[in-house]
Amino acid sequence: MRTLDHPSRDEMRLDTVLAALADPVRRTVACKLNDAFGDHACATFELPVSKSTATYHFRTLREAGVIRQEYEGTKIMNTLRKDDLDARFPGLLDAVFAAQNIERAEATAPNLATDPAASPLRRRDRGSGRNLKLSRGAPTPAS
Repeated sequence: MRTLDHPSRDEMRLDTVLAALADPVRRTVACKLNDAFGDHACATFELPVSKSTATYHFRTLREAGVIRQEYEGTKIMNTLRKDDLDARFPGLLDAVFAAQNIERAEATAPNLATDPAASPLRRRDRGSGRNLKLSRGAPTPAS
């Protein structure tokens, strides 16, 4: 059976792990593995890159120690090495995943500059159906 080289826990280096997680495609892979249970084949990830580029990203994550890859038949199965990373760099993955979730939320949030109806400073008066502009004082009719 073919095996792939992985760094041991003691061989993991902070610079290498951070460099691996700095790329948005690789960070997406790590986040998906964190959110999922069990192993996932490379082909199950819908990445916005070619197959050869995806292979490069998976290899970079493996060589940094972020993921473990093992052959299962003809597929390569991926697992996040969360226990090893948490032991070596406590809190690092949690911080990266929290930051990634914030960026995802900001990317899907309505843009108040282009959609004034999404403004939290406006609400509809239930009685009249008019839009009200909220200020520090009492609500005033909006134009």
